[in-house]
Amino acid sequence: MEQNESHLISIENRKRLTATQIEAVEAFSPTQLVLSYAGGRIIVAGSDMKITSFSKSNGGFSASGTFTSVKYAQKGMGLKQKLFR
Repeated sequence: MEQNESHLISIENRKRLTATQIEAVEAFSPTQLVLSYAGGRIIVAGSDMKITSFSKSNGGFSASGTFTSVKYAQKGMGLKQKLFR
């Protein structure tokens, strides 16, 4: 992630999630979201999750539901890519 880009993620009352600088929604189900941003991936777990908006042009993203965890995964080679170079 470039230093002049700032990424923000906010969760309000565990019910509304907003994020900036999102490049893509890689996976979605009512219990998990996988978002891509310049620094890697964001994995969000919860229940009854719904995407309420996503703009690829400005990177704005929002979702509703009940959010229980947010994990960041850095860009780089995964185990599968390391094994099969």
